[in-house]
Amino acid sequence: MHDLLVASAADAVPIWFVTRDDAADILAGLPAPQRDWIAANAFEAAAGRHLLLPSAGGALAGIVFGLEEGGRHRDAFLPGKLATLLPAGTYRFANASHDDRLAALSWLLGAYRFTRYRSAEAPTARLVVPDGVDADDITRIAEGVALGRDLIATPSNDLGPAELAEAARSLAARHGADFAVTVGDELLDRNFPMIHDVGRASSRPPRLIDFSWGDPAHPKVTLVGKGVVFDTGGLDIKPSAGMLLMKKDMGGAASVLACASMVMAAGLRIRLRVLIPAVENAISGSAFRPGDILATRKGITVEIGNTDAEGRLVLGDALALADEEAPDLIVDMATLTGAARVALGPDLPPLFTRDDVVANALQNNGLVEHDPLWRLPLWPPYDGMLESKIADVNNVSSGGFAGAITAALFLDRFVEKAKSFVHLDMFCWNPTTRPGRPEGAEVMGARALYAYLKTRYA
Repeated sequence: MHDLLVASAADAVPIWFVTRDDAADILAGLPAPQRDWIAANAFEAAAGRHLLLPSAGGALAGIVFGLEEGGRHRDAFLPGKLATLLPAGTYRFANASHDDRLAALSWLLGAYRFTRYRSAEAPTARLVVPDGVDADDITRIAEGVALGRDLIATPSNDLGPAELAEAARSLAARHGADFAVTVGDELLDRNFPMIHDVGRASSRPPRLIDFSWGDPAHPKVTLVGKGVVFDTGGLDIKPSAGMLLMKKDMGGAASVLACASMVMAAGLRIRLRVLIPAVENAISGSAFRPGDILATRKGITVEIGNTDAEGRLVLGDALALADEEAPDLIVDMATLTGAARVALGPDLPPLFTRDDVVANALQNNGLVEHDPLWRLPLWPPYDGMLESKIADVNNVSSGGFAGAITAALFLDRFVEKAKSFVHLDMFCWNPTTRPGRPEGAEVMGARALYAYLKTRYA
């Protein structure tokens, strides 16, 4: 990502940002031949429109790019379109965009390409870092997002539990973190029964990834990511259409690793722990069944109402482990429920927590970072929907209502000692290409969380 940013360049081509409100004033300062060119091309300062301006000799002399007028619907990522629209060269912002930092970040995020299986021409338009923008910080953010996107985009034949563990091991080694992994039947020996139960049907053994970084004396922050590398639904099998994107069911793990990459590269003053239960929810003679009663690390018994609600099971054991050392903050990230998408769509992950201060801060940072989160309630009366007649709790709710809330309430049972607990339910996929967000795999929540941790623990 560093190769797309330059500190300075005397020959950088200027980019003029204009809106319908200010276009006349800004363009009046351009040379007469360029103003004539703009008029001849009937350029309108509509959001996302651009025009290349020639010099007298025919070289590229500038760019005019339209932004939205002021107001609540401005897209601070819109300038990121230019990273893939412009010819090779070096460019600079000649005047301010709506937010120069997010504009530069979106330039990097929009230039991302997943090239493991098919070559794709990488964008070669470079940007001079705008004044006041921390190039190192936006680069570490973009690199973390790229790591997560690569993992989500990789199909499960090449990204099983072992490969996900190796990706985490590589990241941990790069930053000197202590790394451990518990595999297969060792999960039973070390009291992670639900992780084992969900993953035992696969020929690729389940595992719990665990790494820690930072000074143990610093405040403890633990990130837990759902690492279901592929989800058939188990014996409650999904229809074929429901499996097409199930390679992304480890998007929570990828988002956790993306955030951890940012945190460690920035050297934040926290003791970071990352826990990822990595499993494949497969079908075989050893698959767990509807109606089974599962033991848990927490000591809670769980009746299986649906084997396709497996993510909350593996997260339960990991959250119980995270809670045992009573950290300042536990955050889990998971592609958990379709109900969250029905409620808020693909772009807006619901946030659940009992801590109003943390909730407000995360939502505010999400808005600032263009990485939105929206709080939904941990509504106690709905806890009764998870009742079981023969176990402590069912893994799915009765009646089919409030699925995202009841899933969050299920997870909440596994955390008692942590000062704050946050659950994020994410889609981790862009249905279409937009500025800074190419179609396909997407890291969600990580930039908002990183910004919050920077503010709280800088």
